Amino acid sequence: MADVYLEVGRKKVFAGSLDWPGWGRFGKTEEEALEALAAYGERYGPIATAAGYKFPAAPGLTVAERVPGTATTEFGAPDGHPAADGAAVTRAVADRHTKLLGAAWAAFADCAATAPESLRKGPRGGGRDRDKMIGHVLESEAAYARKIGVKHKPPAIDDPDAVAALREAVLSALRATNDGGPLTDNGWTARYAARRFTWHVLDHLWEMQDRTE
Repeated sequence: MADVYLEVGRKKVFAGSLDWPGWGRFGKTEEEALEALAAYGERYGPIATAAGYKFPAAPGLTVAERVPGTATTEFGAPDGHPAADGAAVTRAVADRHTKLLGAAWAAFADCAATAPESLRKGPRGGGRDRDKMIGHVLESEAAYARKIGVKHKPPAIDDPDAVAALREAVLSALRATNDGGPLTDNGWTARYAARRFTWHVLDHLWEMQDRTE
């Protein structure tokens, strides 16, 4: 079984795993969100495997918490903070977070290396092309990093040293054990940060894969 939380907004519901950061999907209802999450288990599995963990083939889902959604939820990004996020982060948990985030980054880089610069447009003609998507991910990560006490300028997509420096600083912050509180004043907990960072890169990885096919 996999414990999940539901972030319930007016028009969208986000279902996110509490133990597998980055495994989370949206739906219009709780049922649709849980169905989408279960369906994406097949796509999350290779990330877990690459990180050195065994992901269950068809995990059952148990709703452990429900939290109110926010304007960010309605926009399409997870923003809920379940009580479980306040649990202490042990060495094993910190290692899990960083390994899964690292595997997500590696998978995104591998996909971007072979994807065409111009990606297939969405049903309404929208969607970023490859380089703009990469830039968006990096800009978002620089903003997220400030929520865990890491201050770096958004790196250019063609500056691998700057990208590596930002991501190593993020991993360093998430590697530390802690009591479950925010990692900086008015910032994020490690558990929320791991979920948000990993979800964002995987969301765009899967979008890039879908729009490349």
